[in-house]
Amino acid sequence: MIKKLFLFVLLLPIANLESHEFNPAHLIINQNNNERTYDATWMYPVKNVGGKADVIFPDVCISEGSDPYVQGKYYIEKIVLDCSESIKGKSLEIIDLGVLIDALVTINFQDDTFEGLVNAQRNKLDIPITEQYYPTTYLYLGIDHLFDGLDHILFIFGLIFCISGLGNIIKTITAFTVAHSITLGLSIYDLIYLPQGTVEALIALTIIYLALEINESDRQFKTPWLMAFSFGLLHGLGFAGALSDIGIANNQMLLSLLFFNVGIELAQIALIPIPLLIIYLSTKINIQNYSQIAASLVIGSMGAYWFIDRVIGITQ
Repeated sequence: MIKKLFLFVLLLPIANLESHEFNPAHLIINQNNNERTYDATWMYPVKNVGGKADVIFPDVCISEGSDPYVQGKYYIEKIVLDCSESIKGKSLEIIDLGVLIDALVTINFQDDTFEGLVNAQRNKLDIPITEQYYPTTYLYLGIDHLFDGLDHILFIFGLIFCISGLGNIIKTITAFTVAHSITLGLSIYDLIYLPQGTVEALIALTIIYLALEINESDRQFKTPWLMAFSFGLLHGLGFAGALSDIGIANNQMLLSLLFFNVGIELAQIALIPIPLLIIYLSTKINIQNYSQIAASLVIGSMGAYWFIDRVIGITQ
């Protein structure tokens, strides 16, 4: 009975093969040379459940928007603001945000940049008078991206199931981190490029590979960190694709990338204990073989589904 229950818990995620896609909304406001006028761009994800969210600008401004149009994964609306005074020290609000949608707000003033993050629970943003020195908002976007990306989560779980020993785990996760940091940076700076659909399909293949290795009784990775590094280069392109969709609209590209990457790492570290706990408990109650089979089936089935779905998406 315990064995069946354990298998059920591990197999439960297979019931929901669709992972939530990382597509935050993005409001970009650029101050013009005439310091009381601003040009705004409101980007809202097409796949949002429900209607489009609306921006309520500071009451010192009169807004005039154009008809929205679709570009890639987003509805785009251009808005002109004519304000009686600076919007510093004022607040703006975004209403009707989807429960799963965050909105990044970037305001480029003539002398500095401010960024903030709002969601359905905290939909009001106070614009500070003083300059913001660090783009810390990208830290939270990095955390959200990993937690929203079920494929990346399952890859990390698969890695942990494929290796043993604390030293190997540390080296393997570090190699994965270094690798995806390299391709994330190179891709954002347009030094390397692969079509996003191809990248996502190849990421699904890495998940299938790990799933097959989990259930191999004779698996012996002499250098698991090398495998993690190789696959990490590919996953970095996936991270970059998500970040490129919303764009980095401030003048602190390097710091924004750093904070985004740190956010991803914090989320990774938070997830690592979960597969370790599963392995520990399955060993204690002598069902390690069952847990490996279940993990292999769950991870492999989802990887195969994503691969087929993404290849179909490329060909359409």
